Amino acid sequence: MKKYFIFIFCFSFLVEAIGQITPRNILAKKYSLAEVKQVLKDQDQYRPYPTTPDVWRAAVPDSMLRNIIQTAEKYLNSEFPSVTATVSLDFVRSGDRERHRGVAYPKRDALFALTLAESIENKGRFTEAILNGVWSICEESYWGVPAHIRGTGLPDVEHPVVDLVSAETAALMGLVDYFVGDKLDEINPLIRKRIYHETNQRIFIPMLNYTDEYSWMSKTRPVNNWNPWIISNWISMTLTLEKNQTRRAEMIHEAMLGLDLYLNGLGEDGGCDEGPGYWFAAGGSVYDCLELLGSATNGKVQIYDHPLVQKMGAYIYKVHIDGDYFVNFADADPTRVPEGLFLYRFGKALSDDKMIAMGKWAFGKYPNEELDLAGHRRPRRLENMLTLNKIGEPIDSYGKVPDAWFEDIEVMTARDNTGLFLATHGGHNAESHNHNDVGDFLLYSNGEPIIIDAGRGNYTARTFSPQRYELWFTQSNYHNLPIINGRGQSPGRSYGATDAKSIINDQSAQLSMNIAAAYPTETGLINWKRSVALNRNSHKVEINDAYTLKAKPESLQQAFITIADVDLGTAGEIRITTPKSQKFVIRYDARKWSAASDFPSNEGMEYSSFKTKWDGRRVQRILLTNKELKQKDNYNFLIEKR
Repeated sequence: MKKYFIFIFCFSFLVEAIGQITPRNILAKKYSLAEVKQVLKDQDQYRPYPTTPDVWRAAVPDSMLRNIIQTAEKYLNSEFPSVTATVSLDFVRSGDRERHRGVAYPKRDALFALTLAESIENKGRFTEAILNGVWSICEESYWGVPAHIRGTGLPDVEHPVVDLVSAETAALMGLVDYFVGDKLDEINPLIRKRIYHETNQRIFIPMLNYTDEYSWMSKTRPVNNWNPWIISNWISMTLTLEKNQTRRAEMIHEAMLGLDLYLNGLGEDGGCDEGPGYWFAAGGSVYDCLELLGSATNGKVQIYDHPLVQKMGAYIYKVHIDGDYFVNFADADPTRVPEGLFLYRFGKALSDDKMIAMGKWAFGKYPNEELDLAGHRRPRRLENMLTLNKIGEPIDSYGKVPDAWFEDIEVMTARDNTGLFLATHGGHNAESHNHNDVGDFLLYSNGEPIIIDAGRGNYTARTFSPQRYELWFTQSNYHNLPIINGRGQSPGRSYGATDAKSIINDQSAQLSMNIAAAYPTETGLINWKRSVALNRNSHKVEINDAYTLKAKPESLQQAFITIADVDLGTAGEIRITTPKSQKFVIRYDARKWSAASDFPSNEGMEYSSFKTKWDGRRVQRILLTNKELKQKDNYNFLIEKR
């Protein structure tokens, strides 16, 4: 059969591969196909969500039910516009992804709200709009997004591609069938038949026959959030749509084997190299899968007691800084509202008191954020609604961990008792959603950014192409790193830290590493030993660098990235003042360095999100330029309150 090589690009691109696989096969070793067949509920027995007004009222607060109905009423006259060929071709013509998103995503959000409202109200008010939404989506040639089929722009309907959004759409169709299928039959029995046919052609058949074509189902290298995210939707749609019990069990078991591939790619510490924002779609989606599997088997399928799953869950509170700030190396955004209802359930499943507490705190602080009907992961949204009456009273705070070390991804976090929070990492430059940032660090004080990782810009065609590292936010030159002979780090698995070692105790937390291998040979580097440490007694952060070059360098610089106000008027001091008037200083040797600053661009498709990402504050790069230019030297920078 002809192979269609799909460029699925939530991995590091155009870099040699990629990491270690540990064939744990947790689910495969614990559950055979025969065992799954034995415990899996038939379709007509699978009733995880309310389907009548009385059951809805008993399970979900009236305020939430009213919100759903009011939201759906706004969509009663929706026209469900078609996705034109011109809109589909935007990505290959201009790199733009937004116009397609603006047509396709609202249709799905509307259909979900209308479906829930009809199930809750049961008056037939929303059925005609649901009919039009279902039919409009079924008429689309492709349920995914054009960016995920890359080269063609238009889909090959004879060979459907399973991507995140096509899987999300199919799971939505399954929920429509679950909640209002009988009412659709009253209009015309061909509607539900069409739902199953389209899902079967677009998802079930490819997932049973063509998964070797998808990098997110690779058996030879680690896979990222696409795997558990898509598989959670595959499980959901199988449970709601597939009537044939033999095929139903086969797909569920295949989904379990697929989920093993993600777990096999994790290190022993359960770290997520994509960062916390993606964890909610990666490790978080693993929980979505397990929650669905447990519901469909009366709890007979579960692996919550496995140490890897427990560590994978604990990752999220170990990289939480404060409020909605999380450690944001690589493509992770600096802020991500923690999903309290979700974290509460995950914590209960793991018997993890810290995660339970984080969930109760997050729900109290952000009570409405995860109850919005718009967006992906709709089975999770349903479970969140059903958790509202179970979570109990929120709490004002939870005990944040004092430090953490993820040896598998070489990330260290630490805080002191004055509100300082440091994160730093080694790793390599072929991580998922990679930035060239080996040796980078960030610093917060009382939940406010002092030294930052700028994060990612907008996703466009260039973000996932050979031109990725032309974008400033992916370059080490715009991270808190040295620039050697005018060169930054290079992308690729061979470009990474060596000898990474973390030392953590009550007095300090330090990560030391050699970052020389992260730079191209043209820099002439032999060694660059860096240590980044938080002194918990003096409440200071110290960066120590010791390097050896093959020859005297032509230039040597050190960058610091911030959104705070910067005063360079005093030699030897970079004075930083935050929006909340916290005052810090970066001390440097003025005999060795001169200081300047600049502002990277926030104009253009890839950069426009930087206009709002940091509460509207410009990302600023402080650039120290070395005056002595020695072949071998060492120096340090000290960051403290003033």
